[in-house]
Amino acid sequence: MGELDISEVARRSGVPASTLRFYEEKGLIASVGRRGLRRLFDPEVLERLALIAMGRSAGFSLEEIARMFAPDGRPRIDRRLLLTQAEQLDKTIRELSAMRDGLRHAAACPAPSHMECPTFLRLLRGARRKRTPKPP
Repeated sequence: MGELDISEVARRSGVPASTLRFYEEKGLIASVGRRGLRRLFDPEVLERLALIAMGRSAGFSLEEIARMFAPDGRPRIDRRLLLTQAEQLDKTIRELSAMRDGLRHAAACPAPSHMECPTFLRLLRGARRKRTPKPP
């Protein structure tokens, strides 16, 4: 397969051309030339874009993702960083699960007012503790 122009990369990857240009500016991908005004990319850019998308879905910043590639463009992934991110995702999942359960309870709560419901009040206290900064 030969070089792909930017519109073909956008079509195949689902990544808008503007994002491809931004990724190139950030050093995440590199064009291999031009055909007229259109950037050309090696077909392997599609795999790299898939890795970038996976990293973004997992919550990594573009800077963190950029560090996951060696100078030759091959993946060089820090396994400790992956473990740390997985632990952060576990924490987020627990928090979102508790929020979901609280919302379900609030929607079905038989108390005349949510402010009379012990479960709802407990959820409010938990939310307030998360928002209140700890004193130095």
